Amino acid sequence: MLYSAKRRALLFAFLTILTCAVFGGLLGPRARAAAQPEDDLRQSIKAFAGAFHLIEENYADPVNADTAIYNGAIPGMLHKLDPHSQFFDPEQFSGLREEQEGRYAGVGMQVATRNRKTIVISPFPNTPAFRAGIRPGDTILKVDGESTAGLNTTEVAKRLRGEKGTTVQITLEREGRPGPFEVSVVRDEIPRKSVSTAFFVKPEIGYIKVDTFSETTGKEVTTQLRNLEESGIRGLVLDLRDNRGGLLSEGVAVADKFLRKGQTIVSHHGRASAEKPYRAQRGNGGRNYPMVVMVNCESASAAEIVAGALQDHDRALIVGSSTFGKGLVQTEYPLNQSSGLLLTTARYYTPSGRLIQRSYNNISLYDYYSDPCRDQHRTPKLELKLTDSRRTVYGGDGITPDVRFPAHTPDRFQNELLVRRLAFLAYAHHYFASHESLPPKWEPDAATLNDFRQFLYSEKISFTEPDFTRNLDFIKRNLKREIYVYAYDQDEGEKVRAETDPDVQAALELLPKAQQLTEQASRLMAQRTGR
Repeated sequence: MLYSAKRRALLFAFLTILTCAVFGGLLGPRARAAAQPEDDLRQSIKAFAGAFHLIEENYADPVNADTAIYNGAIPGMLHKLDPHSQFFDPEQFSGLREEQEGRYAGVGMQVATRNRKTIVISPFPNTPAFRAGIRPGDTILKVDGESTAGLNTTEVAKRLRGEKGTTVQITLEREGRPGPFEVSVVRDEIPRKSVSTAFFVKPEIGYIKVDTFSETTGKEVTTQLRNLEESGIRGLVLDLRDNRGGLLSEGVAVADKFLRKGQTIVSHHGRASAEKPYRAQRGNGGRNYPMVVMVNCESASAAEIVAGALQDHDRALIVGSSTFGKGLVQTEYPLNQSSGLLLTTARYYTPSGRLIQRSYNNISLYDYYSDPCRDQHRTPKLELKLTDSRRTVYGGDGITPDVRFPAHTPDRFQNELLVRRLAFLAYAHHYFASHESLPPKWEPDAATLNDFRQFLYSEKISFTEPDFTRNLDFIKRNLKREIYVYAYDQDEGEKVRAETDPDVQAALELLPKAQQLTEQASRLMAQRTGR
C-alpha cells in the first residue's frame, strides 16, 4: 500500500518514538545496559507497521491516521509506562505552555454551564471583562454576533480569547435588566494569578493561598510577603489545598523563602540521570515565625515538594489529609507540528530521602486519578524516615500530615447547590436584581436565608427542611462568599472563603504547636553546631 506523505510522517514519528523507547529503556528496566538485539527491534517495528497496514486496509470504517497514532498508539504506549507520561497534540501543547507561563490574551473571566446556558462565574479583578461591567451570573447569549446555544464552555472560552488589542462584542442577559444588552471588550493579556489571596486573617497572622505553581509563583509569593510586611509577621498559614502542582522551579523558589540558606529542598534522580539536589539559595533571612501548611488529597507535585521540605526540616506543621502522591519528574520533549511529550525521567525525593510518588502498580488510570482521597483504605507505610529533629515521617505515598483533619465529603444536597446547579452564584445574581449595594460587614440574616430557601424552590432544586437545617453553616459561608464576589470582586470573595473556613480556623489554633516545633528544631540545630 502507498501511504500519503502525511501518513508516512505520522508513522515515522511514532516509529521514532518506539525506537527511542526500546533503545532508551522506556519499555523495560535497565534496557540501556542490555539493549535488545537489532533483529528484535526490526521485528517489533515490522509487527507494528504490519498491524497498522491491516487496520487501515480492513477496518470497517475509514481509519484516520492522526487518530490512530496521535490519539491511540502513542498515548497507549505512554500509559503503559506510568500515569503521568503523556502526549499533547498542538492545541493541548499550546494550552500546557500557556498554563505554565501564567498568562493568555482574552477578556478575563471564568465561564460555566447552568441550565444549558453559558454564564459568567466571575470576571477576574482589574481585567477588561471586570472594567466593562460584566457581573457574575450574567448569561452569555452571543459572541461577535454568533449564538452560544449548543456550545460548551471550552468553545465559548475559545471565542472570547484572541489577540491582544482586538475587540470582541459580547451579548449578555441579566436578571433585573430588560432585554439583552451588548458590551464591547478590548482583549488584553490576562495574568493567571497563582496566589489567589494573601491577607492578615488575624492581627500579625498571615494567610497565603497558592493555587498552582506557574512561572510567576515565586515572584507572587515574594510580593505578597512584602505586602504583608513579613518582618512583622508572627505566624503564617500557607494553604496548598487543591494545588495540583506545576513547575519544579517555582516549588523550589517558594520553599526557598522559608528555609535556611543551603538547606536541601528536594532531589531527583532516575535510571539515566544522576541525583540532582535543589537547595535554598537565598533562605529566609532568619525569619522563623511559626508556620502551618494546609494540604489535602488534591495537593500534588510541586505542592508536595514544598510541604515535604518544610516538614522534613521541621520548619512547618503540616495539617489536613494525605497528599496525592505525584512524585514523578516529567521532562518536556517538543515534537513536530507543535506537539510534544511529557515523559517521566526521574523521581522526586524529600530532604530526608522520602519518595513522594505513590504506587500505581495493578491499578487502572481511572482509579489512580479518581480516588486520591484514599485515607480510609491506605496501604501500610513501608518507608520510614526521620526529620531534622528526629521525628518519624513516612514516604512512598504522598506527604502524610502531622495533624490530620477530618475529610469533608459533600453530601447530595451540598453537591447539588455548589456544583451541579451553581445555586449560590445564581442567588447572588438574583439578590442584586433588587439590591443596589451591600451594607458594610454584611452577613446572611434570617430574611436572606428564607429568601434563599424560596429561591431554591423556584429553581426546582429538591431538598428537605432537615437538609437545609443540617447544612445551615455551609449555606451561610457560601452565600456570603458569592454575595461578596458580586458586590466587590473575586479577591474579596476569597478572603471571605478563608475567614469562614472551619479548617483554616483549626489551622490557626495550631500555630502554638508549630511554634514549639520551630523552637525545638532550632535548639537541636544549635546543639549540633555548637552555637
